[in-house]
Amino acid sequence: MAVSTVVSRRVKRKAPRAFLRRTFKQKKPHLRLETACDLLIHLNCLLFVHRLAEESRTNACENKSEVIKKDHVMAASKVILKKSRG
Repeated sequence: MAVSTVVSRRVKRKAPRAFLRRTFKQKKPHLRLETACDLLIHLNCLLFVHRLAEESRTNACENKSEVIKKDHVMAASKVILKKSRG
């Protein structure tokens, strides 16, 4: 009998702060950001992706589809971006 090996992957619990700071400095070097600003931007991105996933799932269920397709995500992105403009 073959022994099944399970590869467990550890979930990252921290935000990629160094990557975010480096990206901000490269794109907008003249900006002066507060210390926790990168965490707020990371949180904002996570919340956006979460809302996008929920709206995509809703679109897929309305179309009686079990799989979320590209069309569902594109339609959801238009709705979510319109709502987030304020």
